[in-house]
Amino acid sequence: MIDSIRSVLITDWDPIGVMDDPEWPRDEYDGYIGDLYEFIRRGEPAEFIARHLCLIEDKKMGLGSLPVSARISVAEKLKALAPSFSNGSNL
Repeated sequence: MIDSIRSVLITDWDPIGVMDDPEWPRDEYDGYIGDLYEFIRRGEPAEFIARHLCLIEDKKMGLGSLPVSARISVAEKLKALAPSFSNGSNL
C-alpha cells in the first residue's frame, strides 16, 4: 500500500516539482503517507483528501494555498486505491 500511495504522490501530486529529477529521492513525500492511508481506509471523501493535500502545501511546505478543486484528481486517484485495502493490504 505504501508503494501505491507513494506512486500517486510522486507522479500526480509532486507540488515542489522535484520528481522530474531522477536523482531526487523517491521518498520525498513519505511523511504524508500515514495520514493519507488512514483517510482512504476510513472512506473519507475526495474533497476531504484534496483539502488535506492543499493544507500540506500551504502550511507544511509554504507554497501557498490552492483551491481544493486543484487537487481533486489526485484525491480521486488516492481513493481509487481503497479496494486493495479490503484485500488484506496494510500500510
